[in-house]
Amino acid sequence: MVSVEKSSVPINTIRITEKAAKKVREYAARDGMEKFGLKVAVKGGGCSGLLYVLEIVDGPDEGDKVIEDGGLEVYIPKKAFVFLAGTELDFGDGLNGKGFSFNNPNAKRSCGCGDSFGV
Repeated sequence: MVSVEKSSVPINTIRITEKAAKKVREYAARDGMEKFGLKVAVKGGGCSGLLYVLEIVDGPDEGDKVIEDGGLEVYIPKKAFVFLAGTELDFGDGLNGKGFSFNNPNAKRSCGCGDSFGV
């Protein structure tokens, strides 16, 4: 089990680090997307019960909470927001791992891969 750090992100939002925002913009440019945002969601599954879902999309779905951070629009489905409020999304490319990571104050447990969590 991985310990979870406390987040300093206000509980009514999520935060995206500049490194993560830059990586999202790189992926969108690679795919030829000019107008885009990042959908951050959760779904059932994984070894801890819930999986994080990231997707670069052209706009929000009806009912999504829209947050602007790091120069990006972030779209969060209403049902997922309760699990994601106060979360910080980062991107690491060091020797210990490459990819997006979540610092989620709502997670009571998470798996070693960092892709799933439980509340």
